[in-house]
Amino acid sequence: MMQKNYQEALQDPIFSIISSAAKNLSLDSYVIGGFVRDLMLARGDAKDIDIVAIGSGIALAKKVASMLPGKPEVTIFKNFGTAMIKHQGMELEFVGARKESYRDNSRKPAVEDGTLEDDQKRRDFTINALALSLNEHDFGDLLDPFDGVKDLQKKLIRTPLSPEITFSDDPLRMMRAIRFATQLNFVIYSTSLEAIGKNKDRITIVSKERIVDELHKILASAQPSIGFQLLHQTGLLKHLLPELLALQGIEEVEGQRHKDNFWHTLEVVDNIAKNTDNLWLRWAALLHDIGKAPTKRFDKKIGWTFHAHEFVGSKMVYKLFKRMRMPLNDKMKFVQKMVLMSSRPIVLSEDFVTDSAVRRLIFDAGEHVDDLMTLCEADITTKNPKKQRKYKNNFKVVREKIIEVEERDHVRNFQPPVSGEEIMKTFDLKPSKEIGLIKDAIKEAILEGVIPNEYKAAQAFMLSKGKELGLQAKNNA
Repeated sequence: MMQKNYQEALQDPIFSIISSAAKNLSLDSYVIGGFVRDLMLARGDAKDIDIVAIGSGIALAKKVASMLPGKPEVTIFKNFGTAMIKHQGMELEFVGARKESYRDNSRKPAVEDGTLEDDQKRRDFTINALALSLNEHDFGDLLDPFDGVKDLQKKLIRTPLSPEITFSDDPLRMMRAIRFATQLNFVIYSTSLEAIGKNKDRITIVSKERIVDELHKILASAQPSIGFQLLHQTGLLKHLLPELLALQGIEEVEGQRHKDNFWHTLEVVDNIAKNTDNLWLRWAALLHDIGKAPTKRFDKKIGWTFHAHEFVGSKMVYKLFKRMRMPLNDKMKFVQKMVLMSSRPIVLSEDFVTDSAVRRLIFDAGEHVDDLMTLCEADITTKNPKKQRKYKNNFKVVREKIIEVEERDHVRNFQPPVSGEEIMKTFDLKPSKEIGLIKDAIKEAILEGVIPNEYKAAQAFMLSKGKELGLQAKNNA
């Protein structure tokens, strides 16, 4: 028999304060949604807590804040009829129970006051419609009108009402269904999955920012491929990331085939998810091969080629970020850099690794060389155990060489030992091309191992290079 009362889960003083505040205002109140779902799944302490009031959620928030130590500020979102309080690491969101109706061309519903069940009906999924009473007479009682607990036990994502209505009304819920399926490793109920396919085109009315937020959460999950397979299966992917979809398929010409780069990419993303929580490195894994679709060619002598796909892909990253209204800042530049350099360590691992090649890799990757190696290791998707061992051992050698060269030569975040100002002063120069030539020559000499990355060696090299260019050093420097 399923437990019906969860008083012991509501021991935090905040819940009795909310209960008292609601009683003072003659309101009924309930904790609903993610807190209750995660409680049933034993997923740890939720810090985002949604409270629904049968009446004004804003009035309840103000009353609760007045009863809390320090009287925290209440942030009110009048357009949504909600209010938020931040208290002891928790975010408490208050809303009045409501029912909603939607127009065809908008995600913004017409809203009116409703009952608790009205509010539960408007929730996206049965597992998010679970509520616990905060009322004195039935404190801790579970209210589950849509069998959300059974769906949790069956690991099902299912809508409280008709999925056609649910997804047509608010198309973002299609993304949320896929995100929850990915995060929780649940299955989307068959009729709900079919309804996503039927309503896929309505995703175009959802803001890019909301879509990207869901994509971030899918990418941040333990096995992101679950979500991207579902986005592909339902037809949503063509509206969101057509560059990724373009990688799908295998062509054969004269008996020569290339691998399916779409499914390969999903394997790479799952691989990297085991080794890093860095969201932007996961984005780099997702996009590392997008340049292969536009650069694919067949050459009779060498077979399939994807010439300069890393360069083309890095340019595509900017266009994709701009279209999706993602940040065009250092995060985007990081993803671009990882995509551009994604094959560099692979080339090194296949040949004898020279110090100069490793120095150049460290110089070009800078502080992100470890991230680049993590990406390249994730790119090993061969099913041949012998090849896999070989590639992993080769990358291990490259990593060891990076540590050895960096400890000796200090190339990461390279700063030239001799500055442009010193070159100008030494040769009594004004800004000119000769300064750049000398600086580049010093850099190349260090990267090639001609001189160590030290001031005295660089200064001596500067003087000889200046002489070579016909420059006269001052004071016989």
